[in-house]
Amino acid sequence: MNVLVIGSGGREHALAWAIASSPMLGELYCAPGNAGIADVATCVDIGVDDFDGIIAFCKDNSIEFVVVGPEDPLVGGIVDRLEEAGIKSFGPNAAAAQLEGSKGFTKDLCADYDIPTAAYGRFADAAEAKAYLDKHAAPIVIKADGLAAGKGVIMAETDEEALAAVDEIFGGKFGGAGAELVIEEWLEGEEASFFALCDGKTAVPLAGAQDHKRVGDGDVGLNTGGMGAYSPAPVLSMSMQFALMDRIVNPTLAAMAEKGMPFKGVLFVGLMITKDGPKLIEFNVRFGDPECQVLMMRLMSDILPALIACHDGTLDQIDLEWSDEAALSVVMATEGYPEAYEKGSEIKNLKAAAAAGGIEIFHAGTKQDGKKVTAHGGRVLAVTALGKSVAAAQTRAYKAVDAVDWPQGFCRRDIGYRAVAREKQSA
Repeated sequence: MNVLVIGSGGREHALAWAIASSPMLGELYCAPGNAGIADVATCVDIGVDDFDGIIAFCKDNSIEFVVVGPEDPLVGGIVDRLEEAGIKSFGPNAAAAQLEGSKGFTKDLCADYDIPTAAYGRFADAAEAKAYLDKHAAPIVIKADGLAAGKGVIMAETDEEALAAVDEIFGGKFGGAGAELVIEEWLEGEEASFFALCDGKTAVPLAGAQDHKRVGDGDVGLNTGGMGAYSPAPVLSMSMQFALMDRIVNPTLAAMAEKGMPFKGVLFVGLMITKDGPKLIEFNVRFGDPECQVLMMRLMSDILPALIACHDGTLDQIDLEWSDEAALSVVMATEGYPEAYEKGSEIKNLKAAAAAGGIEIFHAGTKQDGKKVTAHGGRVLAVTALGKSVAAAQTRAYKAVDAVDWPQGFCRRDIGYRAVAREKQSA
């Protein structure tokens, strides 16, 4: 079958790379793609928000299945449009995508169906939000309600920072995403990411992963879209995964079905493992980036039938196999990210850096400029390695990072530090 992947990031490169090996595949396309995706798929110059252009392309090129990578077109209703046109796709419709599109919707769902999460307040007015802060001292978390490219969360460590965050969000820092905001209890514990494929009634757990959100070593500095990840995450033991399915994933799937908006696609559960057990931080309705990169590196099964089963409601017939090896991904970003950064710097030596076994370099913000690959985004590369342990994967990944010739790029140097410390303790 002919398949179209929508998106241009590292997540989409990883998905296209995995789909490319499927025996079911005819032609593989990506809209709009990037310099790395062009190695495994035909890239077409159609934006992720150009729904008419996407549907026309699908009809003209006999596309039988569309895999939607990013959150914006999902929340915007691309799946609904594809369904109307008779084209199968992977991802939730607009109603179900509210799980990511509105943090307030999700918090209310958790409250109504007893899904464990942080205590919260939901506000459309700055004065009411500040009155709530008068009664709930920092540290506290302030979130823009809508989509903000992973950056609409402010971890306020002081009351002054919390009040300023309210003003920033309602003042338009995150555009329309900040029309409402959510104020949440500051949870103590260890963050982790858990993923489950869903077909509206059945959920199949995928591997766990751990992301590194802060820009600097030791988890300091501004929040980002993610500076690196590894899988498996030791904190997500099998007993913890059973608890997650029982307390969070399956109740959410049942709740969405009961509300008449069955969830199909991948449910990304952002978690805090607290002393009281796992609590939901937030849902995303697409694969994480860079978590997708480490998941696809470890997945041994054909991904395409599993994605199709999410649409068809046949996930109960799917069994996925995973490598026992660990995968670790280091994000290389443009200097200045997550704030202002320059575009257009040249990246060299990519093929040599990826030449060693067990290495894949997934592209995000790259463009092919003649024979040159140039950086055109904040997060640009995800250098991903397999290894017998997280420590081994870490060593291999950083060796490849150091081989990339890109003076304008930077990365964290401690990706996987929690897992490596655990491995040393248990050795």
